[in-house]
Amino acid sequence: MQIDFHHGVTYVVARLAGFEHQQAKIIAYCAQYVDDATNSGLIIFDNGALFSRTTSAHKSLDYRNFRKLANYRVWIPFHFLPGNGGLPAGKEPAGKFINKLICRPNSYVAQAMVAECIHRRDTLYSLHRLGIAMHVYADTWAHQGFAGVSHRVNEATELVNENDQADTELISKLEKYFQKNLPDKILGSLMADALPLGHVAVLSNPDKPFLKWGYKNGLNQRIKRDNPRDYLEAADNMCIWLKRYLLGDATADVSGLPDQDRELITQMLVTIRDQKGEDRNQKWLTSISKGKFSFGRAEIDYISKGKGSWKYEALGTEKLTDTGKERFPYNPSFLQSNWKLFHDALKAHQFYVTQELLPQYGICVA
Repeated sequence: MQIDFHHGVTYVVARLAGFEHQQAKIIAYCAQYVDDATNSGLIIFDNGALFSRTTSAHKSLDYRNFRKLANYRVWIPFHFLPGNGGLPAGKEPAGKFINKLICRPNSYVAQAMVAECIHRRDTLYSLHRLGIAMHVYADTWAHQGFAGVSHRVNEATELVNENDQADTELISKLEKYFQKNLPDKILGSLMADALPLGHVAVLSNPDKPFLKWGYKNGLNQRIKRDNPRDYLEAADNMCIWLKRYLLGDATADVSGLPDQDRELITQMLVTIRDQKGEDRNQKWLTSISKGKFSFGRAEIDYISKGKGSWKYEALGTEKLTDTGKERFPYNPSFLQSNWKLFHDALKAHQFYVTQELLPQYGICVA
């Protein structure tokens, strides 16, 4: 998924679930910032204080760096949550270990991940962790059928559009991308070795809400994808879990999206067809500001880095990347800053998923 869902739709769903404006803004910002937190390492302050952060994305890298991208500590906990074949803990899917790693929508693993946020509502970064979890949870629909490791299971051939006709446009995009970005001498090697990472083989098809498409996967199965249906299902289930969070009850029997808002969300998922996620997100933000949804008018924006961003508020830097040599001015308010709390939540989420949650399903990845 891209910024239009992780930011715009997540804000809408959070408000419909009952969160106040400021709370929903934090949840939505964190849900999107998972894709934008590309720097890692130490933050060194001018008074000698230190802060260690982690990364949840490799946006600054490209497919030429596929060996670095295949990082279990990034792709698996934040983007391709293993689904254990859709089975509960203690049950084993048929086949090899890779079948445990394939992402499945609304899996038992995913539900346990969100439930843990409810169990840890007492932390200072609880809303930030909830936003991170909403990103990962939503991605289990968009990234279903793919795994966050380099493996043939991620292969995609015989690509078709919604009319079951060969998707020549996507095939052409794939060819042009790799021909443009790679020297001929390593093109063949990359196509053979890197394409099986995540959903690289279908580029951004899983991440566009309006697409209906299909392909044959690495298991020789014919797959049909209906993104509008999947995205709506994701939003509906997110609403359920967000309501449970507010109640403090991970098993509460609650409803999903209100009917009128569900119809509007359905319509917007289908009709907003801009190719760039930022353009689509702006249309969601405009609808929010005009009071199209039942919670009324609200103003919301998103700045990942630079002036106005959480990082700027916390560290005072406008740079997009850090060298590691910077000495940032320390302010006691840093400890309560959204940026610092986001990274606290990021580390807590990563540790929980890789060291506690996945082992319950017989999955060891870190």
